[in-house]
Amino acid sequence: MTTDSAEILAEWIRQAQKIVFFGGAGTSTESGIPDFRSAGGLYDSGQSEFPYSPEDMLSREFFYGETEMFYRFYRSRMVYPQAEPNHMHRLLADLENSGKLNAVITQNIDGLHQKAGSRRVLEVHGSVLRNTCTSCGAAYDLDAVMGDAAIPVCPKCGGLLKPDVVLYGEMLDSAVLEASVQAIEEADLMIVGGTSLTVQPAASLVGMFTGGHLALLNRTPTPYDSHADLLVTESMGAVAERVRHLLGYL
Repeated sequence: MTTDSAEILAEWIRQAQKIVFFGGAGTSTESGIPDFRSAGGLYDSGQSEFPYSPEDMLSREFFYGETEMFYRFYRSRMVYPQAEPNHMHRLLADLENSGKLNAVITQNIDGLHQKAGSRRVLEVHGSVLRNTCTSCGAAYDLDAVMGDAAIPVCPKCGGLLKPDVVLYGEMLDSAVLEASVQAIEEADLMIVGGTSLTVQPAASLVGMFTGGHLALLNRTPTPYDSHADLLVTESMGAVAERVRHLLGYL
């Protein structure tokens, strides 16, 4: 990051009326949550403990067929209840409180945007904070599936509890996608952070932005680098901290 990059982004934020943020796993890596595809990420490690790939274990078929192993993997590799929001999460909450941010669209399931204070969060892949009984439909928080039971069940009916996260083989929530498209189409500034933009629906959603400026913050190249008006490859948290200072939030 250069000071100029932070200053440019801060100025665009000052000018914008309807900002939308689209984020991936890289948004939360500075909060201590590993991403998926980089070296040391979820898909690069974790296989030594388990005889299956992360992709297999995060599938709908595996959840119902190997529920106990699913939960062992899920609890150890997918849930980070002690993680705290970083400067990017907090910048977005600042912008929403200032009336400038229309929506956070996230591929993450960690709930850190809400923990930072954001309210308008569209979770494309669901959230570990919500869980549902597959029998009676009762809703539970994260604690319900993080206890000692190998397979968590519903206290009301004994049915299997399932995290409200989108597994391989499941459809995305159409209402969340529709709201995401609307927010992007209305935006005059789109900030994209911490996503490779190689997995759907990320690429198609970003491609729908036709507003003012597109700022892209990602450590590695993406297919949309040439479309970005501002491209930043350094620490997203450092960028956000600098912008927060420039805008008077810190």
